[in-house]
Amino acid sequence: MTLALLAVVLSLIGLIAVYSASWVVALERFDNLYHYLSRQAIALAVGLVIMVIAASLDYKIWKRLAPVGFLTTLVLLVVVLTPLGTERGGAQRWIDVGPALFQPSELAKLTFVVYLAAWFEKRADLLAHWRLGFLPFLVATSLIAALIMLQPDMGTMMVLALTAMTMAFAAGAKGVHLLYTSVLGLVSVVTLVLVEPYRLTRFLTFLNPSETQGSAYHISQSLLAIGSGGLFGRGFGQSVQKHLYLPAPHTDSIFAIISEELGFVRAGLILGLLLFLGIRGYRIARGAPDALSRLLATGITSWLLIQATINLGAMLGVLPLTGVPLPFLSYGGSSLIFTLTGIGILLSISKHAAYEVK
Repeated sequence: MTLALLAVVLSLIGLIAVYSASWVVALERFDNLYHYLSRQAIALAVGLVIMVIAASLDYKIWKRLAPVGFLTTLVLLVVVLTPLGTERGGAQRWIDVGPALFQPSELAKLTFVVYLAAWFEKRADLLAHWRLGFLPFLVATSLIAALIMLQPDMGTMMVLALTAMTMAFAAGAKGVHLLYTSVLGLVSVVTLVLVEPYRLTRFLTFLNPSETQGSAYHISQSLLAIGSGGLFGRGFGQSVQKHLYLPAPHTDSIFAIISEELGFVRAGLILGLLLFLGIRGYRIARGAPDALSRLLATGITSWLLIQATINLGAMLGVLPLTGVPLPFLSYGGSSLIFTLTGIGILLSISKHAAYEVK
């Protein structure tokens, strides 16, 4: 019950924050103050219904659905790269489904966690073996990471890769295999940064963000918003930065607007709710009745916390800008729906835990 309440409260806070952060952009682009609010409200309603359904299902059903879900995700990640995909801001990450845009990479976060949980449980005895156990895991992870990088979307790729490594560690993979993979991953990330000028510019800006214009504009405006909020903020709806100064105020940068309007104290309380939700998720994993449920709970919780850390780190200037939404709070129907679906699976597992996790 506590987990469900946390998810609902965070989603409602996000809905209010999306309206406050988006109305200026919505008025300019669509001549409608409530454009983003209405869409987020619909996604929240759909997400809550799916969360309730997922919570009522036996979590073991996800093991049977895992291969289909994974293959469907791979197909959609290919489709989004074809003319059927929709390009925005130099990235091709969406499929137009009529009144809304669907983002397959958000689905991938959930289906890949489910797939890995089922895969690790089935091959637990082989995981310590490089060729028969760990290498197939590495191939599957590299495949889905490559498809996401073609969009391109390094932020989501990092979320998936780090979540997969966390799950492999929880499943009992050898430390030496994880070490080699980490080194290979680091080399791959450095290569991806060096071969793409805009990524290299972002990284150099992260190292030296002294310029307030050009490549450092986004992080400068984010830090200005967070700093100007002080302890208690300018007041709800009183953000200056959302008036077309801060890029993506209702999506990737929403924490900066929350901090500017509500201040350090209240923004910190919201982050405390996110942290508490993570603690509840790991507690469910600790009390899970079997390997499948333990890995599912570990994967879902790690995905949400890793994504939140990457988003917040970018907004605070301690990580390079990557462009991933803040779970529950950022605008994005696909993100919110699949996040709440993951919470539903956690709730289902909690009902079968070795001790009751309320």
